Amino acid sequence: MTQRSARLYAYRLSMDSGVVLRGRRVTERRGYIAELHEGAGSGLGEIAPLSGWSAESLAQAGAQAALALSDWVHGSERMMETATLFPSVAFGLSMAEMELTRRLPAAGAFTPAPLLRCDAAVTLPSTHRIAKVKVGRGDPAQESEQINRLLTAHPALVLRLDANRAWTLSQARVFSAHLRPDVYSRIAFIEEPCQQPQDSLNFAAESHLPLAWDETLQAAVSQPDFQFEQLGKAAAIVVKPTLIGSVQRCLLLIQAARQSGMQAVLSSSLESSIGLTQIARLSHWLLPDAVPGLDTLHCFQSQLECPWPGSPLPVQQLSAQTLVGIWE
Repeated sequence: MTQRSARLYAYRLSMDSGVVLRGRRVTERRGYIAELHEGAGSGLGEIAPLSGWSAESLAQAGAQAALALSDWVHGSERMMETATLFPSVAFGLSMAEMELTRRLPAAGAFTPAPLLRCDAAVTLPSTHRIAKVKVGRGDPAQESEQINRLLTAHPALVLRLDANRAWTLSQARVFSAHLRPDVYSRIAFIEEPCQQPQDSLNFAAESHLPLAWDETLQAAVSQPDFQFEQLGKAAAIVVKPTLIGSVQRCLLLIQAARQSGMQAVLSSSLESSIGLTQIARLSHWLLPDAVPGLDTLHCFQSQLECPWPGSPLPVQQLSAQTLVGIWE
């Protein structure tokens, strides 16, 4: 057998002071980077559960990754049995293995949908035709009027809206009631408008606004008996690999979505530039016609090892991070 070795690094990256996740200000992002070597090949994978969203803690993910890397170096293929791993660990190790075996193309979707403020005065490069706006943070009627003004100011723009389950059904109805009829066709979809999935389905049926599953998808795939058909009919699914699992698991969801007539979009979970660039490459490969939701690098004060094309942020080297373990 070709000689194998592996390393596991723990990283800490400072965040922009304005980053707030579920009401809590976040000052740094922490995670692990797995580094595989076999013969002349090598691969990196990011393991970074997102607090408040991931079921596993950072400590649990790190401990499981260490065991899997040890097994892999000593000849066991159990590391690839990703169904038994936490989602963040499964994604990171499967991505490292794809890089190691050179199955991940180098080309990437490096022009993601930008995350905009609901401000008609915002400027957009001519290359951006799809953007994302967070809603559900204020009065629904006022947010609806802001969407009207934004789309009027940018006639070529199409929006993805994300409410993060912020509304009751009645609040969602207020939002749709204040949207001008001529902007409906320029809303690609609205993610998780209501606190309850059934209310979101009812809202989509009533308003005719296309629905996208995000949190509902994550909750569903965590069940051992999950079947894609259990999801209510929607226009799209938002696949966040760190929260979903291995590359293979993501591919199966994308295929199931296509068979059901739904769009699939890959999106980030505040990964470092390592994971972010890999998801961009994965999106370009698996979803060449889709614009991914990866506009999160601006939340960081620096990048890690693999720079995002064109980003002015400084790059920290992986070798400068904490080496947790080495297996040879």
